[in-house]
Amino acid sequence: MPHDSSPLSPADLPDVVQKIRARTPARLLAGRAGAAYRTGTQLDLREAHAAARDAVRDEFDPAASFGPDFLKRWNLLDLRTKAANKDQYLLRPDLGRAFDTASREKLRQACPRGADLLIAIGDGLSVPAVAAQVPPLLPLLQAGATERGWSLGRILVIRYCRVGILNDIGELLAPTVVVLLIGERPGLATVESLSAYMAYRPSAGHTDADRNLISNIHARGVSADQAAARILALAAQMVSLQVSGVTVRENFAALDANGA
Repeated sequence: MPHDSSPLSPADLPDVVQKIRARTPARLLAGRAGAAYRTGTQLDLREAHAAARDAVRDEFDPAASFGPDFLKRWNLLDLRTKAANKDQYLLRPDLGRAFDTASREKLRQACPRGADLLIAIGDGLSVPAVAAQVPPLLPLLQAGATERGWSLGRILVIRYCRVGILNDIGELLAPTVVVLLIGERPGLATVESLSAYMAYRPSAGHTDADRNLISNIHARGVSADQAAARILALAAQMVSLQVSGVTVRENFAALDANGA
């Protein structure tokens, strides 16, 4: 690999290195200047690190993230957890696993119980991920649920949200399957990666062992089409098996057969 500090263009690299770098956003074989990264690589890393910090600290405003037309179309119910602010959310993860009193009352008054599928949107650790991935994903999930004849609960948006909020949703609304779309902890490759945590009839005492996860939903990872197909197929498995968690495995062969 070249060792000077001049820009390193793809044409400078062997074909095999170009193919490897095209398959991953990781900074592989980036070159160096002496013992250090090249200046361009250093600046890129610092920019990515700053973006990751901003993503974690960003405040979730559904109107700003989605726009008023999106909010009106989906009739999103705006809720929050017991965390009073972002600092408390980051320092006290337990507070992000339960709704505050006002939100619990809103859920009881505004949401029907016993939906076949309930979708919740949580800020998690990356608001940009939620803003980028939820708008294309949500219509696909709604269409897929309708095709299967499932009733769809009112869609929730939750500020200062942790994955454990699934248990509170289950206790309050008793849905069959809950899908939580939540921003992943950002890294240096992207700040726009979304996760879908899923649970069958979640309730108090459930842990990560009772949940399933589809992660890396973003432009260079799992696409919205792929994520929707996998979420819906996994929800159907949960309903059939009447369980979620470590005993449930995705059936990728069936997804491939259906063209997902």
